[in-house]
Amino acid sequence: MADDKVVATNREAYHNYHILETHECGIVLTGTEVKSAREGRCNLKDSYAQMRKGEAWLLNAHISPYSHGHRDNHIPTRTRKLLLHKSEIIKLASKTQEKGLTLVPTRMYLKKGHLKVELGVAKGKKLHDKRETIKRREADREARSAMKAGARLRE
Repeated sequence: MADDKVVATNREAYHNYHILETHECGIVLTGTEVKSAREGRCNLKDSYAQMRKGEAWLLNAHISPYSHGHRDNHIPTRTRKLLLHKSEIIKLASKTQEKGLTLVPTRMYLKKGHLKVELGVAKGKKLHDKRETIKRREADREARSAMKAGARLRE
């Protein structure tokens, strides 16, 4: 992961879901999509993955049209095929059929020149879970700032 260049992250996924596990997968793209993704013009905010006929598909992922493209530019929110091994597809398909589990892309990154998508098996958070996460984050932030203030006083 040290040599990976993160192109897009889905921060909303961590807010709305408990990510139980993640899987790395490739993605089938056209030339202008790859160029646009390398420029970092991707958005995974409302995207999700779905299993159809033994294949994994990424839906609603927005990759902006390439800035130097022409009439052959791609459609920004088209459905894109995800590349996984058959055993991984079977495993993920069985998990998504469980109650309340879904596949959510958490980030898109470049690894050794290839664009990869990290899929998270997620369970939806309830409103009280979201509030608890926010409270915990604020408490951690306050503790860090108190420790910094204490360190400044000792100097």
